[in-house]
Amino acid sequence: MSHRTVRDAAAGITVLAVANFVAITTEVLPVGLLPQLAAGLGVPESTAGLLVSVYAFVVAACAVPLTLATRRLPRKPLLLATVVVYAVANVVAALAPSFGVVVAARTLGGVGHAVFFSVSIAYAARLVSPLYTGRSVTLVTAGGTAGFVLGVPLSTSLGAAVGWRWSFAVLAAVCALTAVLLGRVLPPVDAAPAAASTEQRGGRGRLALVVGTNTLLFVGQYTVYTYVSLLMLATGLAAASVGPALLVFGALGIVGLWAAGRYLDRRPRTLTLVTIAVMVAALAGVALALPQRATVLVGLAVWLAAFGAVPAAFQTLALRARGASEDLAGAFVNGTSNLGIGLGAALGSVLVAGPGLPALAWAGAGAMAVGGGIVLVARRAFPHDPTAAPRNDPEP
Repeated sequence: MSHRTVRDAAAGITVLAVANFVAITTEVLPVGLLPQLAAGLGVPESTAGLLVSVYAFVVAACAVPLTLATRRLPRKPLLLATVVVYAVANVVAALAPSFGVVVAARTLGGVGHAVFFSVSIAYAARLVSPLYTGRSVTLVTAGGTAGFVLGVPLSTSLGAAVGWRWSFAVLAAVCALTAVLLGRVLPPVDAAPAAASTEQRGGRGRLALVVGTNTLLFVGQYTVYTYVSLLMLATGLAAASVGPALLVFGALGIVGLWAAGRYLDRRPRTLTLVTIAVMVAALAGVALALPQRATVLVGLAVWLAAFGAVPAAFQTLALRARGASEDLAGAFVNGTSNLGIGLGAALGSVLVAGPGLPALAWAGAGAMAVGGGIVLVARRAFPHDPTAAPRNDPEP
């Protein structure tokens, strides 16, 4: 399939985007339901937020080992199995009698997630020729953005209307339908080569810089995003308005995704630097403006619009670093993203319980600013020209 264009692979890319939708929605579902989860399970909101951390740490710990363990398995059945795991995990969460059982359900979902993104990123790359990698990954990532745009806000509104358990139950049904769709539409692809090439060994330094920066950006993002509903409530926004606000904010993520699709195959370095700068400035503005409603909401909107470019950008940068096979590069992006999510959610829990919400926004901006500094220095890991063959001498 190496000769195929994005148009040639449209059916496969579309169904992978749908699978990314259910994956991201499953991962971040508790974000918009924190108040209902906490009340329903009898735990503080800061403790309920750890449901995001538990999931993320499982993914971070398992992504690379499970990807290596499954590298010789057929890709399509493996991808199908991960989506079935999502469905089962959401059913268990919907029926859970206690917080501990919800934690167990999230752990199960994390195991499936550890394999899913490692496989799906590489799948997207293998459906098209290398020239179209950025566009293919961006389009598949659009499904994840739709998880923010539609999945989380709609499930938040559903949870507010009829209870958080229904949000998990409906998502379980969507996961099951997605598995059927994958089975019918997705074309098979070959598994990754078992041995690392000389080029891959030479690119490990570049890959390490890309995934390290990715970790910092996700730490900053989820320090704040895990508790974004609390930030909105602190401005005096009504609880019933949180879901619709998240819908609007998520939709703005399409702006970042559009930028990724337009510039990722042409000017990846500029795209990455501008994206990080906008996110840092927006979160700093939120920290300074709290609790002024209009200014805070605008800052949150700008921040989330910019973040829409991050997943596609770093997945593509990791593939182009040529430091590992496509599956393993995907595993490193998946693992470090979730390490960042887990650390960010845990840090946010401490800040919410202690210094408060302005510190939350400052911490997120600080982590992202450090990531931006790495991008500035590491020119070969974050190149201007995505078509140039990477050099294998040390960074920077």
